Amino acid sequence: MKTRFQPQFDLKQTAESGQCFRMTPCAPDVWSVVSGERYLEISQDASTFYFDCPDKDYPFWVNYFDLDTDYGAYIASVRKRDSYLTAAAGAGSGIRILRQDVWEMIVTFIISQQRTIPKIREAVEALSCRYGVRRETVLSGGAGRVYYTFPTPEQLGRASLDELKALKLGYRAAYISRICEDALQGRLDLDKLSAMDYERAFEYLTGFYGIGAKIANCVCLFGLHHIDAFPVDTWISQILMEHYYPKNPKKYRALPKSRLYEALIRDYFGGYQGYAGVMQQYIFYYERKEAGNGAGRRTYK
Repeated sequence: MKTRFQPQFDLKQTAESGQCFRMTPCAPDVWSVVSGERYLEISQDASTFYFDCPDKDYPFWVNYFDLDTDYGAYIASVRKRDSYLTAAAGAGSGIRILRQDVWEMIVTFIISQQRTIPKIREAVEALSCRYGVRRETVLSGGAGRVYYTFPTPEQLGRASLDELKALKLGYRAAYISRICEDALQGRLDLDKLSAMDYERAFEYLTGFYGIGAKIANCVCLFGLHHIDAFPVDTWISQILMEHYYPKNPKKYRALPKSRLYEALIRDYFGGYQGYAGVMQQYIFYYERKEAGNGAGRRTYK
């Protein structure tokens, strides 16, 4: 059992930030995490974390949770005049951008289209149980755990289109089938993708069937750790229109919709160059949290 003190890290906030779908509560204040071949149970007591994993895996999990990065500096950089972002960063100050497997993120965010987070979790787990590898591990107290790895392109490529549809993937099944074929035929080169900078990776990803701008940005942010990526989904578009568009409506009214969100992000998040995606996570989490609490529409000047 490894321990580590860490400010600006909260397990529940990170798990509920919409970036990870194999981090689940398994006991009060304890979360299980599966990544690649590895399994972890991690618990939190204030700012002290307990890692239940083999010693050899501990450095992997430190990197996975991005624990050597100073997120306090990101929060301190938030402009005080941006009251909405200030509130969001305060509410989600324990979120960290996880360093996840790029292949898993490609498939996961293809699945995510027009789906709720519980449904995404369900689909990812179903794929893992059906096409991944069954593993067993023993925790420090002697308890055993069974888990399933996320399927590789080779493993998932054995699934027929009808089999994927049977897992309630709908139109996404065709996207998954094609991306597996692209990976197996070498058109999608994961090693090449992992070596690209943000701009090249985004352009490369959007060249594949079923991957648009939003999914490409999610893969860049959560799979490649390009933390300048700023995915725009329904939640983010609503935030931009409600809290940032009114600051200069005359300017933004003149823009075509295809350029509107880009302009809003540039104007209000461009100052966080190199880590704008961290700010995206704060506002995404904050808006979903407030909606879950039944809060009404808020006004921030």
